Amino acid sequence: MATRPRDLYAVLEVDRKASQDDIKKAYRRLARKYHPDANPGDATAEGRFKEVSQAYDVLGDPEKRRTYDRAGVGGFAGGARTGGGGAPGGFDVGGIGDMLSDLFGNAARRGGGGAGGGTTAPRKPREERGRDVDAEVSLSFAQAMDGGQVTISVPLAAACDTCRGSGARPGTSPRSCPKCRGRGVEAEGQGLFSISQPCSRCGGRGVVVDDPCPTCAGSGINRTVKSYRVNIPAGVKEGSRVRVAGKGEVGRNGGPSGDLYVITRVSPSPIFTRKGDNLEVEVPLTIPEAIRGAEVEVPTLHGGRKRVRVPAGTRHGTVQRLRGEGPPRLNDNGTRGDLHVRFVIDVPATLSAEQRRAVDSLAQATDEDPRARLFTAGEQG
Repeated sequence: MATRPRDLYAVLEVDRKASQDDIKKAYRRLARKYHPDANPGDATAEGRFKEVSQAYDVLGDPEKRRTYDRAGVGGFAGGARTGGGGAPGGFDVGGIGDMLSDLFGNAARRGGGGAGGGTTAPRKPREERGRDVDAEVSLSFAQAMDGGQVTISVPLAAACDTCRGSGARPGTSPRSCPKCRGRGVEAEGQGLFSISQPCSRCGGRGVVVDDPCPTCAGSGINRTVKSYRVNIPAGVKEGSRVRVAGKGEVGRNGGPSGDLYVITRVSPSPIFTRKGDNLEVEVPLTIPEAIRGAEVEVPTLHGGRKRVRVPAGTRHGTVQRLRGEGPPRLNDNGTRGDLHVRFVIDVPATLSAEQRRAVDSLAQATDEDPRARLFTAGEQG
Protein backbone atom coordinates (compact mmCIF):
# COMPACT_ATOMS: atom_id res chain seq x y z
CA MET A 1 0.00 0.00 0.00
CA ALA A 2 1.45 3.36 -1.07
CA THR A 3 2.50 5.77 1.62
CA ARG A 4 0.52 8.97 1.63
CA PRO A 5 2.87 11.84 0.70
CA ARG A 6 3.57 14.42 3.40
CA ASP A 7 2.44 17.98 3.03
CA LEU A 8 5.48 19.95 1.87
CA TYR A 9 4.60 22.90 4.10
CA ALA A 10 4.64 20.56 7.11
CA VAL A 11 8.00 19.20 6.00
CA LEU A 12 9.47 22.72 6.11
CA GLU A 13 7.55 23.52 9.30
CA VAL A 14 5.89 26.63 7.83
CA ASP A 15 2.33 27.85 7.37
CA ARG A 16 0.72 27.62 3.92
CA LYS A 17 0.56 31.43 3.90
CA ALA A 18 4.29 31.78 4.60
CA SER A 19 6.23 34.24 2.44
CA GLN A 20 8.96 33.05 0.07
CA ASP A 21 11.50 34.59 2.42
CA ASP A 22 10.08 32.64 5.38
CA ILE A 23 10.26 29.42 3.34
CA LYS A 24 13.87 30.13 2.42
CA LYS A 25 14.80 30.78 6.06
CA ALA A 26 13.06 27.59 7.18
CA TYR A 27 14.91 25.56 4.56
CA ARG A 28 18.30 26.99 5.52
CA ARG A 29 17.65 26.24 9.19
CA LEU A 30 16.55 22.65 8.57
CA ALA A 31 19.25 21.97 5.96
CA ARG A 32 21.95 23.00 8.45
CA LYS A 33 20.36 20.85 11.14
CA TYR A 34 20.04 17.65 9.08
CA HIS A 35 22.90 17.93 6.58
CA PRO A 36 24.94 14.68 6.33
CA ASP A 37 28.18 16.54 7.07
CA ALA A 38 26.75 17.57 10.43
CA ASN A 39 25.29 14.09 11.12
CA PRO A 40 27.79 11.52 9.81
CA GLY A 41 26.34 8.00 9.72
CA ASP A 42 22.85 9.12 10.81
CA ALA A 43 20.44 7.58 8.31
CA THR A 44 17.44 9.29 9.89
CA ALA A 45 19.01 12.73 9.51
CA GLU A 46 20.01 11.91 5.92
CA GLY A 47 16.44 10.94 5.08
CA ARG A 48 15.10 14.07 6.71
CA PHE A 49 17.62 16.17 4.78
CA LYS A 50 16.46 14.67 1.48
CA GLU A 51 12.83 15.28 2.42
CA VAL A 52 13.56 18.92 3.32
CA SER A 53 15.52 19.42 0.08
CA GLN A 54 12.67 18.01 -2.01
CA ALA A 55 10.12 20.21 -0.25
CA TYR A 56 12.17 23.35 -0.81
CA ASP A 57 12.79 22.52 -4.46
CA VAL A 58 9.03 22.89 -4.94
CA LEU A 59 8.00 25.56 -2.42
CA GLY A 60 11.11 27.65 -3.01
CA ASP A 61 10.06 28.25 -6.63
CA PRO A 62 6.93 30.47 -6.85
CA GLU A 63 5.74 28.79 -10.09
CA LYS A 64 6.15 25.27 -8.73
CA ARG A 65 4.52 26.36 -5.48
CA ARG A 66 1.43 27.64 -7.31
CA THR A 67 1.15 24.35 -9.18
CA TYR A 68 1.50 22.41 -5.93
CA ASP A 69 -1.10 24.58 -4.19
CA ARG A 70 -3.57 23.97 -7.04
CA ALA A 71 -2.94 20.22 -7.24
CA GLY A 72 -2.82 19.54 -3.52
CA VAL A 73 -0.80 16.83 -1.77
CA GLY A 74 -2.54 13.89 -3.42
CA GLY A 75 -2.77 15.40 -6.89
CA PHE A 76 0.87 16.45 -6.81
CA ALA A 77 2.19 12.96 -6.04
CA GLY A 78 1.37 11.43 -9.43
CA GLY A 79 4.27 9.65 -11.12
CA ALA A 80 6.35 11.85 -13.35
CA ARG A 81 9.11 10.49 -15.55
CA THR A 82 12.70 11.30 -14.82
CA GLY A 83 14.20 9.81 -17.96
CA GLY A 84 16.39 11.54 -20.49
CA GLY A 85 13.49 13.17 -22.32
CA GLY A 86 12.08 14.95 -19.29
CA ALA A 87 8.57 14.65 -17.89
CA PRO A 88 5.74 16.55 -19.56
CA GLY A 89 5.34 19.82 -17.79
CA GLY A 90 8.62 19.25 -15.97
CA PHE A 91 10.83 22.02 -14.62
CA ASP A 92 14.52 22.70 -14.44
CA VAL A 93 15.99 22.03 -11.03
CA GLY A 94 15.72 25.38 -9.21
CA GLY A 95 18.13 27.26 -6.99
CA ILE A 96 18.39 24.57 -4.32
CA GLY A 97 21.84 23.51 -5.47
CA ASP A 98 23.16 27.04 -5.24
CA MET A 99 21.68 27.45 -1.78
CA LEU A 100 23.20 24.17 -0.59
CA SER A 101 26.51 25.35 -2.00
CA ASP A 102 26.19 28.54 0.06
CA LEU A 103 25.35 26.53 3.16
CA PHE A 104 27.76 23.63 2.80
CA GLY A 105 30.31 24.51 0.10
CA ASN A 106 30.11 21.85 -2.60
CA ALA A 107 27.30 19.91 -0.90
CA ALA A 108 25.09 20.38 -3.98
CA ARG A 109 25.19 21.85 -7.47
CA ARG A 110 22.58 22.66 -10.05
CA GLY A 111 22.28 20.11 -12.81
CA GLY A 112 22.19 20.90 -16.50
CA GLY A 113 19.09 20.39 -18.65
CA GLY A 114 15.46 20.04 -17.60
CA ALA A 115 13.61 17.65 -15.34
CA GLY A 116 15.08 14.75 -17.24
CA GLY A 117 18.57 15.56 -15.93
CA GLY A 118 20.41 15.91 -19.24
CA THR A 119 24.01 14.83 -19.62
CA THR A 120 26.52 17.18 -18.05
CA ALA A 121 30.29 17.03 -18.24
CA PRO A 122 32.10 16.28 -14.98
CA ARG A 123 33.01 19.39 -13.04
CA LYS A 124 35.93 20.30 -10.88
CA PRO A 125 34.85 20.28 -7.21
CA ARG A 126 33.90 23.71 -6.00
CA GLU A 127 36.32 25.46 -3.68
CA GLU A 128 35.12 25.61 -0.08
CA ARG A 129 36.21 28.31 2.37
CA GLY A 130 37.52 27.06 5.70
CA ARG A 131 35.60 27.51 8.91
CA ASP A 132 36.19 30.55 11.12
CA VAL A 133 37.61 29.72 14.55
CA ASP A 134 37.20 31.46 17.92
CA ALA A 135 39.96 31.43 20.54
CA GLU A 136 40.10 33.19 23.91
CA VAL A 137 43.06 35.02 25.41
CA SER A 138 43.38 36.21 29.02
CA LEU A 139 44.76 39.73 29.54
CA SER A 140 45.59 41.75 32.60
CA PHE A 141 43.90 45.12 32.87
CA ALA A 142 47.19 46.85 32.00
CA GLN A 143 47.66 44.65 28.90
CA ALA A 144 44.15 45.54 27.73
CA MET A 145 44.88 49.25 28.15
CA ASP A 146 48.31 49.16 26.47
CA GLY A 147 47.85 46.45 23.84
CA GLY A 148 50.76 44.43 22.49
CA GLN A 149 51.58 40.96 21.19
CA VAL A 150 50.38 37.74 22.80
CA THR A 151 50.98 34.10 21.89
CA ILE A 152 47.95 31.82 21.63
CA SER A 153 47.62 28.12 20.78
CA VAL A 154 44.63 27.16 18.65
CA PRO A 155 43.33 23.63 17.85
CA LEU A 156 42.53 23.58 14.13
CA ALA A 157 41.54 21.33 11.26
CA ALA A 158 44.50 21.67 8.90
CA ALA A 159 45.28 20.12 5.53
CA CYS A 160 46.75 16.65 5.88
CA ASP A 161 50.50 16.82 5.26
CA THR A 162 50.57 13.32 3.76
CA CYS A 163 47.99 13.83 0.99
CA ARG A 164 48.10 17.66 0.90
CA GLY A 165 44.38 17.80 1.58
CA SER A 166 43.18 15.60 -1.30
CA GLY A 167 42.17 12.67 0.91
CA ALA A 168 43.82 10.22 -1.51
CA ARG A 169 46.87 8.04 -0.88
CA PRO A 170 50.05 9.73 -2.18
CA GLY A 171 50.54 8.87 -5.84
CA THR A 172 46.77 8.69 -6.46
CA SER A 173 44.06 11.30 -6.94
CA PRO A 174 40.33 11.63 -6.28
CA ARG A 175 38.19 11.01 -9.34
CA SER A 176 34.94 12.51 -10.52
CA CYS A 177 31.96 10.78 -8.96
CA PRO A 178 30.52 8.35 -11.55
CA LYS A 179 27.01 8.56 -10.15
CA CYS A 180 26.51 12.34 -10.37
CA ARG A 181 29.29 12.96 -12.94
CA GLY A 182 30.93 15.49 -10.66
CA ARG A 183 27.81 17.61 -10.17
CA GLY A 184 27.29 16.65 -6.52
CA VAL A 185 23.52 16.18 -6.99
CA GLU A 186 21.22 13.56 -8.41
CA ALA A 187 17.63 13.83 -9.59
CA GLU A 188 14.65 11.99 -8.16
CA GLY A 189 11.10 12.04 -9.54
CA GLN A 190 8.18 13.30 -7.47
CA GLY A 191 4.90 14.12 -9.13
CA LEU A 192 5.20 16.80 -11.78
CA PHE A 193 8.76 17.67 -10.90
CA SER A 194 12.29 16.32 -10.89
CA ILE A 195 13.80 16.99 -7.47
CA SER A 196 17.54 17.42 -6.90
CA GLN A 197 19.27 16.13 -3.80
CA PRO A 198 22.89 15.61 -2.71
CA CYS A 199 24.50 12.64 -4.39
CA SER A 200 24.28 9.52 -2.23
CA ARG A 201 27.62 8.24 -3.52
CA CYS A 202 29.90 11.23 -2.92
CA GLY A 203 27.84 13.12 -0.32
CA GLY A 204 27.62 16.17 -2.59
CA ARG A 205 31.39 16.68 -3.03
CA GLY A 206 31.44 15.63 -6.69
CA VAL A 207 34.50 13.40 -6.23
CA VAL A 208 35.22 9.98 -4.73
CA VAL A 209 38.43 8.61 -3.23
CA ASP A 210 39.18 4.99 -4.15
CA ASP A 211 42.42 4.66 -2.20
CA PRO A 212 42.19 6.76 0.99
CA CYS A 213 45.17 8.44 2.58
CA PRO A 214 46.42 6.28 5.48
CA THR A 215 47.02 9.33 7.68
CA CYS A 216 43.66 11.10 7.46
CA ALA A 217 41.51 8.14 6.33
CA GLY A 218 40.36 10.04 3.25
CA SER A 219 39.08 13.18 4.97
CA GLY A 220 41.95 15.36 3.71
CA ILE A 221 42.29 17.07 7.09
CA ASN A 222 43.95 16.43 10.44
CA ARG A 223 43.47 18.02 13.84
CA THR A 224 46.49 19.97 14.97
CA VAL A 225 47.46 22.77 17.35
CA LYS A 226 49.04 25.92 15.96
CA SER A 227 50.62 28.84 17.81
CA TYR A 228 50.26 32.41 16.61
CA ARG A 229 51.62 35.78 17.70
CA VAL A 230 48.64 38.11 17.69
CA ASN A 231 48.67 41.91 17.92
CA ILE A 232 46.13 43.07 20.52
CA PRO A 233 45.15 46.73 19.98
CA ALA A 234 45.28 49.10 22.94
CA GLY A 235 41.95 49.67 24.68
CA VAL A 236 40.28 46.28 24.12
CA LYS A 237 37.36 45.43 26.40
CA GLU A 238 36.05 42.24 27.91
CA GLY A 239 34.70 40.19 24.99
CA SER A 240 36.34 42.23 22.21
CA ARG A 241 36.90 40.20 19.00
CA VAL A 242 40.22 40.65 17.22
CA ARG A 243 40.21 39.26 13.65
CA VAL A 244 43.29 37.52 12.27
CA ALA A 245 42.64 36.96 8.57
CA GLY A 246 43.36 33.56 7.05
CA LYS A 247 44.36 31.82 10.29
CA GLY A 248 41.20 29.75 10.72
CA GLU A 249 40.63 26.23 9.44
CA VAL A 250 41.96 25.23 6.04
CA GLY A 251 39.64 25.34 3.02
CA ARG A 252 38.76 22.33 0.88
CA ASN A 253 39.48 21.78 -2.78
CA GLY A 254 41.88 24.71 -2.83
CA GLY A 255 39.49 27.10 -1.12
CA PRO A 256 40.74 29.90 1.18
CA SER A 257 41.26 29.38 4.89
CA GLY A 258 38.79 30.85 7.37
CA ASP A 259 39.63 33.58 9.87
CA LEU A 260 40.72 33.40 13.48
CA TYR A 261 38.81 35.54 15.96
CA VAL A 262 40.61 36.18 19.25
CA ILE A 263 38.15 36.95 22.08
CA THR A 264 39.67 38.97 24.92
CA ARG A 265 39.04 38.11 28.57
CA VAL A 266 40.19 41.04 30.70
CA SER A 267 40.96 40.76 34.42
CA PRO A 268 39.28 43.50 36.49
CA SER A 269 41.35 46.35 37.91
CA PRO A 270 41.42 46.81 41.70
CA ILE A 271 41.08 50.57 41.19
CA PHE A 272 39.32 51.34 37.89
CA THR A 273 35.97 50.23 36.49
CA ARG A 274 35.37 50.18 32.74
CA LYS A 275 32.29 52.15 31.60
CA GLY A 276 32.13 51.83 27.81
CA ASP A 277 34.91 54.01 26.40
CA ASN A 278 35.57 55.58 29.81
CA LEU A 279 36.97 54.58 33.20
CA GLU A 280 35.61 55.33 36.65
CA VAL A 281 37.51 55.58 39.93
CA GLU A 282 36.13 56.14 43.43
CA VAL A 283 38.01 58.72 45.50
CA PRO A 284 37.20 58.96 49.24
CA LEU A 285 36.80 62.37 50.90
CA THR A 286 36.80 63.21 54.58
CA ILE A 287 33.79 65.04 55.96
CA PRO A 288 35.76 68.30 56.34
CA GLU A 289 37.08 68.02 52.75
CA ALA A 290 33.55 67.58 51.42
CA ILE A 291 32.25 70.51 53.46
CA ARG A 292 35.07 73.02 53.01
CA GLY A 293 36.42 71.86 49.64
CA ALA A 294 39.98 70.67 49.02
CA GLU A 295 42.60 69.78 46.46
CA VAL A 296 43.25 66.03 46.29
CA GLU A 297 45.26 63.59 44.19
CA VAL A 298 43.47 60.98 42.10
CA PRO A 299 45.08 57.94 40.40
CA THR A 300 45.32 57.78 36.60
CA LEU A 301 46.39 55.02 34.21
CA HIS A 302 49.93 53.63 34.31
CA GLY A 303 50.41 54.59 37.96
CA GLY A 304 50.07 58.32 37.38
CA ARG A 305 48.51 60.92 39.66
CA LYS A 306 46.56 64.07 38.95
CA ARG A 307 45.53 66.85 41.36
CA VAL A 308 41.90 67.93 41.16
CA ARG A 309 39.92 70.59 42.97
CA VAL A 310 37.02 69.43 45.15
CA PRO A 311 34.39 72.19 45.39
CA ALA A 312 33.06 73.15 48.82
CA GLY A 313 29.83 71.36 49.64
CA THR A 314 30.57 68.33 47.47
CA ARG A 315 27.94 65.66 47.98
CA HIS A 316 28.46 61.92 48.20
CA GLY A 317 28.52 60.41 44.68
CA THR A 318 29.43 63.63 42.86
CA VAL A 319 31.28 62.83 39.59
CA GLN A 320 34.02 64.96 38.07
CA ARG A 321 35.20 64.22 34.53
CA LEU A 322 38.86 64.31 33.48
CA ARG A 323 38.86 64.52 29.67
CA GLY A 324 41.27 62.30 27.77
CA GLU A 325 42.49 60.43 30.86
CA GLY A 326 40.61 57.21 30.02
CA PRO A 327 41.47 54.20 27.84
CA PRO A 328 42.40 54.39 24.14
CA ARG A 329 39.36 54.21 21.88
CA LEU A 330 39.47 51.30 19.43
CA ASN A 331 39.70 52.27 15.74
CA ASP A 332 39.45 55.98 16.54
CA ASN A 333 42.81 57.46 15.50
CA GLY A 334 44.41 57.32 18.92
CA THR A 335 41.81 59.31 20.85
CA ARG A 336 41.11 58.40 24.45
CA GLY A 337 38.04 58.21 26.63
CA ASP A 338 37.57 60.08 29.90
CA LEU A 339 38.26 59.28 33.55
CA HIS A 340 35.22 59.78 35.77
CA VAL A 341 36.17 60.58 39.37
CA ARG A 342 33.36 59.65 41.78
CA PHE A 343 33.73 61.25 45.21
CA VAL A 344 32.49 59.22 48.17
CA ILE A 345 32.24 60.61 51.71
CA ASP A 346 34.27 58.48 54.10
CA VAL A 347 32.33 58.36 57.38
CA PRO A 348 34.50 56.99 60.21
CA ALA A 349 33.10 54.00 62.07
CA THR A 350 34.55 55.17 65.39
CA LEU A 351 35.35 58.66 66.73
CA SER A 352 37.91 59.93 69.16
CA ALA A 353 36.72 62.12 72.04
CA GLU A 354 37.97 65.21 70.24
CA GLN A 355 36.20 64.23 67.00
CA ARG A 356 32.96 63.59 68.88
CA ARG A 357 33.12 67.01 70.51
CA ALA A 358 33.65 68.59 67.09
CA VAL A 359 30.67 66.72 65.67
CA ASP A 360 28.51 67.73 68.63
CA SER A 361 29.50 71.36 68.10
CA LEU A 362 28.62 71.11 64.42
CA ALA A 363 25.24 69.56 65.28
CA GLN A 364 24.45 72.35 67.74
CA ALA A 365 25.38 74.97 65.15
CA THR A 366 23.13 73.36 62.52
CA ASP A 367 19.49 74.37 62.86
CA GLU A 368 18.29 73.16 59.45
CA ASP A 369 16.37 69.89 59.14
CA PRO A 370 17.32 68.38 55.74
CA ARG A 371 14.27 66.05 55.87
CA ALA A 372 11.69 68.75 56.39
CA ARG A 373 11.08 69.23 52.67
CA LEU A 374 10.14 65.54 52.32
CA PHE A 375 7.15 65.95 54.64
CA THR A 376 6.19 69.29 53.11
CA ALA A 377 6.13 67.72 49.67
CA GLY A 378 4.08 64.80 51.03
CA GLU A 379 1.43 67.12 52.49
CA GLN A 380 1.08 68.83 49.12
CA GLY A 381 0.24 65.53 47.52
